[in-house]
Amino acid sequence: MYIPRYFKVTNVDEIWEFVQENAFGTIVTTNQGKPIATHLPLQLIREGDTYYITGHIAYGNPQWRTFETCENVLVMFQGPHAYISSSWYKQENVPTWNYQAVHVYGTASTLNEEELKQDLAMLLQKYEKHRENPVLWDTLSPQLLEKELKGIVGFKIKVQEVQAANKLSQNRKDEDYQNIVSKLYEQKDMNSQQMAQVMERKFQKDR
Repeated sequence: MYIPRYFKVTNVDEIWEFVQENAFGTIVTTNQGKPIATHLPLQLIREGDTYYITGHIAYGNPQWRTFETCENVLVMFQGPHAYISSSWYKQENVPTWNYQAVHVYGTASTLNEEELKQDLAMLLQKYEKHRENPVLWDTLSPQLLEKELKGIVGFKIKVQEVQAANKLSQNRKDEDYQNIVSKLYEQKDMNSQQMAQVMERKFQKDR
């Protein structure tokens, strides 16, 4: 991913926090030279000093068969993004687009049944524990779990390289930056509203 120096993120804690908050990612591999991709809920697991991206994919999805043959797997995570009109700048310029993205490169392998069960239990815990009637691993019937497990393949990707970009108008003067935030709040689409919040938090953090 091409990242100009203004927008490059190097803080590891910040990157992994972003990944955990935007955990619906895209996995890209190749099959006979053709790129293929799947959009999936993913988890970040740390074992000592090593990080893994874990998840599961439908057995009928042929992409999992490329995990063992691809030297590198790309996983992409994306946050809010928004069009930035240059009419919001004090001086003449061209429009642009603000966004947040993380690219993770690594090697993939499939999980055995016990590892898959543990990963699924963690996934349910993450998204269900706060609900009034949580659907957790131990609350589901063994018959249902056995049936569903036959239809999926678990995997883990050992992280080898991470690239992260926050293109949030950091290269603009404070007056332009604040005006961009105000104008984004005025937009009706959710992405612009979310981008305004991200930019506002970053401005407050950096000052």
